[in-house]
Amino acid sequence: MDKAATQFLRRHGVAFTEHPYTYVDHGGTAESSRQLGVPEHEVVKTLVMQDERAQPLIVLMHGDRSVSLKNLARQIGCKKVDPCTPEVAQRHSGYQVGGTSPFGIRKAMPVYVEASVLDLPLIYINGGQRGYLVGITPGVVVSLLAARAVHCASAE
Repeated sequence: MDKAATQFLRRHGVAFTEHPYTYVDHGGTAESSRQLGVPEHEVVKTLVMQDERAQPLIVLMHGDRSVSLKNLARQIGCKKVDPCTPEVAQRHSGYQVGGTSPFGIRKAMPVYVEASVLDLPLIYINGGQRGYLVGITPGVVVSLLAARAVHCASAE
């Protein structure tokens, strides 16, 4: 079954590799990186957040880091940024939490990427379904999604 994310990548001629794994509730990137045998730092989380006006946005972050909400808000010119509830995130993205991809989302949202993600040769990012990552070059998120680089990582 083709997902909206992989359809989007194919439509834009993006080369990607497919990496299915057994989804584990609350396993997160630690679980996917363990099963796939790749560094967790190269597995990128797609996080749906919102600003103080409840406007949604996406943050792409290393699997082994968390987002400093204060740093992010300051860099994107917002008073505050908070994670969306799973229900709200799903409504905005069209994806089930745990299977959220920044590609082929339901509603256009600004995308921000931790700057150091762009330094990696390859990233593993959700392909639009739980238990399914795609391997792509990180520049794709800038060229296709107009992702803006930010410095908002903090250690997990």
